[in-house]
Parts: sequence; C-alpha cells; structure tokens
Amino acid sequence: MPRLTPQQVEAYGRDGYLCPLDAFDTAQARAYRDRLEAFEAAEGMKMSRGHNFKPHLLFPWVDEIVHSPAILDAVEDLIGPDIVLFHLSVWPKDAGSGTYVSWHQDATYFGLEPPVHVTAWVALTDASIEAGCMEVVPGSHRLGQLWHSEMQDPDNLLSRGQTLDAPVDRSRTAFMPVRAGQFSLHHTHLVHNSRPNRSSDRRVGLGISYIPAHVRCSSAQRVTALLVRGRDRFGHFDPERRPAVEAGSAERAFHADAVARFRAANLEQSDRVAIVRR
Repeated sequence: MPRLTPQQVEAYGRDGYLCPLDAFDTAQARAYRDRLEAFEAAEGMKMSRGHNFKPHLLFPWVDEIVHSPAILDAVEDLIGPDIVLFHLSVWPKDAGSGTYVSWHQDATYFGLEPPVHVTAWVALTDASIEAGCMEVVPGSHRLGQLWHSEMQDPDNLLSRGQTLDAPVDRSRTAFMPVRAGQFSLHHTHLVHNSRPNRSSDRRVGLGISYIPAHVRCSSAQRVTALLVRGRDRFGHFDPERRPAVEAGSAERAFHADAVARFRAANLEQSDRVAIVRR
C-alpha cells in the first residue's frame, strides 16, 4: 500500500482529517464482520455501548487489524515511527436505529499530554452518509480543546454522553463516507459527530486511537496500551497482552482489568473537567 503523499499530509494538517484510504478488500472486511457477529450471537449480546471497548485484547482478528501495515504506514506519516495503541472502540449502528454520536472531540476525557493522537476509523461495513458516517467541521482541530457537557442519552454511543458545549460554526461541515475495508484518519481535536443509520444494513467500524510513544496519560490511574510499531523508550503505560485465542479465559481476564483501568482514568478526567468548570 502507498504511504501518504505530501499533499495528503498537508491536507490533514489543514483540515484535521483524511478520507477515504484503503486498508483491505471487501471480502476481508466481510470476514472480519462475520467473526464479530458470530461472537455476538454466541454471547447473546451486541458489542454496543458499554461492551465496545478494547476488543483487540480479546480477538486475534482485531489484533491483526490494528497491526495492518496500510493503516500504520499512514499513521506513521502523521505521528512518527514509534506508535502506541492507546484505545479502541467498536462503533455499531443497527439499520433504522436511533443510535448516534453527539458532537464532540476525542481528546476530551483521554487526558493525553501532549494531545498528539490520531484516530483511524476502520470500516467493516459500508458507512455511507445514509448509514450515519462521520460528519466533521473541517479545520476545527486548530481550536484546541473545547468545553463539553455530559448529556446522558441511551441512544448516544459515547460512554459519558460528552457533547460539545462551546460555540463552533457548523454551517459548513463535511461527511466522511467509507466503504467496507477503507478507513479515515482524524485529529483528536477535530469536532465531529455521526447521525443515526437510515440505511438497510448495519454500520460497523473500529475507532483505533494511536499515539506516539512519548505521549503520556495524565490520570493518576495507570492504564494499559499496546506498542504496535517501533520502540517504546518511555514506559508511560503498562504493556497490553496480545490475544492468543479468541476470547479465552486469559484474554477475558486481561481485557476486564484493562477496561476497568481505562474507565477509572476516564472518570478521573471527567471529574477533573467538572472541578475546573466550577
């Protein structure tokens, strides 16, 4: 796969996103989707809000995606060769459902210092405008971190319901449709949302948070992360265990601990923001 061109790197710096880019073919995307949905059927539970964190610790096929050379080559052109996977969420929307993602910035409760973080949104199904693909405010990443409020709504896929609470001109937005097997990249401060899925098929994507190894999390709660390329000379995170089998007992135990730590750090950041705003 080709790396990013100088023009693409320039566009990312100007607009805060790139879309679409190719990761793998549609047949491979379908195979990954089938693995996900087979697990959901076996568990009797969909990987939606509350159950959608860090699946790369459970499934070798997700571990394969996060190590994809096509994705990592593009990320390296933006943040350098020493790449750490900080977090990963599954973003599913059933056809005709009311689920959505409110206007927000990824950085809000991550507590990353400095906020050098790029999200790769990898499509396992087609994510058209009708299906509720990402919608962004081009260039909004240059505004830095903005205030958010927590607006709890069971249809909002964001775990804390974080919603932009700052005046941002949204009169000119851009949609980021991707086909199955494609991905997009966006900056951690880019203002974005996604609308409900009005298509006839489920929309499923993986939001993979990549950071350079020198970035740390400011939470007192120490969290886990996975080195996916290059070297980690800093040790800001406890290393994550790559899965050997699909959702085995060791994988489930490590996953549960990593998610609990992430949630605790996330809550700490939320409380910190609330205190600052008082």
